[in-house]
Amino acid sequence: MPKPVLLLACGNLSRGDDALGPLLLDYVEAHGDLSEIELLTDFQLQIEHALDLENRELVLFVDASVSCAGPFELTELEPALDSSYTTHAMSPAAVMAVYRSIKKRPPPPCFLLGIKGESFELGEGLSEKAGKNLQQACRFALSLLSHTDVAVWRDRTGTIARFHGCMEMSAS
Repeated sequence: MPKPVLLLACGNLSRGDDALGPLLLDYVEAHGDLSEIELLTDFQLQIEHALDLENRELVLFVDASVSCAGPFELTELEPALDSSYTTHAMSPAAVMAVYRSIKKRPPPPCFLLGIKGESFELGEGLSEKAGKNLQQACRFALSLLSHTDVAVWRDRTGTIARFHGCMEMSAS
């Protein structure tokens, strides 16, 4: 039986700030309580990831973003067949729509933690700014994942601004 919470991180460690998702997953793996959390990472979302949503209470997608208003943003997702549905890489909303289509029921509540990135060049390391954003997002993610109540997660989407710029990670 799968664990109730899935953290699904996307990104490529060889493409600069695109590594933000997998790096957050590594942090959670090293510092979090994984008794209720399953970790999964991939370069990009594929249609097969719809099956990973099965028997979950909550899903957290994590990915780099160029459109975050702050260092990171948490948003609740709805299933949607967007243009990514017909390409080799999919959006989290499209993965949810595939789940709904094949399982004939709604997917579990899904959220996206986008972490602000700047540079995505092949062979580059993490930019300094993205590293700072990652530190804040890691702290926030650990706090979020300590709760398996969807109401708590929904509350965090509405109050995310208070976390921006006010969390510093210890050097551990």
